[in-house]
Amino acid sequence: MKERFNFFFTYALFWFAFFIVAKTIFLIYQFDNTASLTFGEIVSVFLHGSQMDISSTGYILLIPGLLLAFLSYFRKAHTYSMHIYTFIILMYVSFITVVDIELYRHWGFKLDTTPLMYLGSEAAGSGDFWTTILLTVFWLILFVGCFWVYLKKASPKHFKFTEFSWPQPLVFLFLTACMILPIRGSLGVAPMNVGFVYFSKDNPFANHAAVNTFWNLNYALNKMSTTMYSESYHDKKSSERIFKSLYTSQKGVTTNLLNTEKPNVLIVILESFTSKIIEPLGGMKGITPNINQLMKEGVLFTNIFSSGDRTDKGIVSVLNGYPAQTKTSIIKFPNKAINLPFLNTYFTDNGYRTQFSYGYDINYANFKSYLNIADFDGITDKSNFPAELGTSKWGVHDHYVFDKVIEELDTMSTPFFEVMMTLSSHEPFDVPMDPVFELKDEEDQFLNAAYYTDKSFGDFIKKAKKSDWWDNTLIIAVADHGSRHPNNTSISQPGRFTIPMFWLGGALSVSDTIISTYGNQTDLANTLLGQFDAENSEFEFSNNLLSNSAQSFSVYLYNDGFGYFNEDTQVIYDNVGGNYVRGGDSPQSQYGKAYLQIIYSDFNQRQASFKSKE
Repeated sequence: MKERFNFFFTYALFWFAFFIVAKTIFLIYQFDNTASLTFGEIVSVFLHGSQMDISSTGYILLIPGLLLAFLSYFRKAHTYSMHIYTFIILMYVSFITVVDIELYRHWGFKLDTTPLMYLGSEAAGSGDFWTTILLTVFWLILFVGCFWVYLKKASPKHFKFTEFSWPQPLVFLFLTACMILPIRGSLGVAPMNVGFVYFSKDNPFANHAAVNTFWNLNYALNKMSTTMYSESYHDKKSSERIFKSLYTSQKGVTTNLLNTEKPNVLIVILESFTSKIIEPLGGMKGITPNINQLMKEGVLFTNIFSSGDRTDKGIVSVLNGYPAQTKTSIIKFPNKAINLPFLNTYFTDNGYRTQFSYGYDINYANFKSYLNIADFDGITDKSNFPAELGTSKWGVHDHYVFDKVIEELDTMSTPFFEVMMTLSSHEPFDVPMDPVFELKDEEDQFLNAAYYTDKSFGDFIKKAKKSDWWDNTLIIAVADHGSRHPNNTSISQPGRFTIPMFWLGGALSVSDTIISTYGNQTDLANTLLGQFDAENSEFEFSNNLLSNSAQSFSVYLYNDGFGYFNEDTQVIYDNVGGNYVRGGDSPQSQYGKAYLQIIYSDFNQRQASFKSKE
């Protein structure tokens, strides 16, 4: 029996060592973030993370324990079974380890089920072709190298098992059952969870680095069927009271910015545009020269935050006035999205021709279902362009789409309501333009792509000013979300979510006007409708930022936390760690929790509402 125990212990040590190596690889790959850690924090990553590494090892040992209990009578069968099991599990764990190190660079959180919502070509945009090839090679090296170590050091063939006596199956069944202790990670009420390994109060990356990818993904997969959020995250009555106090714009008087009662409306949604690259918003110089100038010609909102961090969340925030969710995206649930109010519906009901135009594949992120629900009069996507123009990984580059929109608007009956989305400033930033910046790294590529989109937008406005419809048109430019570039801003920080929103066009009665009220993408709906004296309570997460009774605040939601900001308050809260990354527990900090609780409840009830109609 001693040899069997030795094998079991060696096999456990093999997997624990693998997870330590995986953590080391993660820290090396995320060098920019790791450089911000002190030596003590790096040590803590391994010490605190070891709890989850041990739990993960316990899960993996369940099958070997059962094989020892039932197959050790059959030495060859046991050895072959262990080889097959290790081959499969090692291939899987090494694969998700490699996927995680790359996706974290882009998404800022550890691998969970979120990528499963973006399978296919839309997920491929997180890395270019050569990055994918290099990571595939690295995965194979990691897998083959570790399997070789297993065969040489941890395989049952290296242990000369003595004859198996009848009590031994019971012993190893008991030993397997005892794996519940390392798996659970605690003798207390709470079992192992991500919060066990969180140790830093102000550095989310340090906490993320401590998380075991294998444990995190499998936990998320186990919970994947649950699309309900907690109804007890925050006190229900106080949440409703606070929420009502935040949305008061309908009680006030709106400042009118238009010189006509029924203008055309064009909303341009700029892919990944962050305030960090726009000089009038305190960003870098020389990246968006056209937008910098155009902001002076109209109305600039200087304190706007994106609700979430992905296009599918941003489009819903803009067109439905509906916030992002922390772990899901409502666009993925047609049975929920069907109950959302749509901004274009007001314009359809008032005799406008409505159009949605972009260069993407319409199947991206469930957009086809979403746009069918929205019921635009016309939809232009990648399929409406010549095949030779689809040179971007995502579809058709921006200047072609802007030209298409000019054609559409020149021939469209008025009044019209058009929504146009750009795409070229999305990874992998392969724009059809000679580089303006030296392309030393991915950040330079992002800046170059943003410059290209800015140029395309500027050329579009020049053409639009010559059109017959310009004098009676309001153009609203807003980003779908921010970006980690430049400076690789972490997922919880406000710089990741600060975005531009500015209005221009011949229908404006003002120019060079600043609106400093704090707001969100979700506020665009009622801010626009307020100009038509049509603010709509169905957009319950949308304030009219031009009303004198509007509350000045912004909320953004990341993978499992939120930021709440106004003139006097800056709060960032991490739900997993249960701690404030910035700010503290104060009456103002409760506003963010109340806001999130209302979103949770609303998201849950929308599905129930849909089902009740069937």
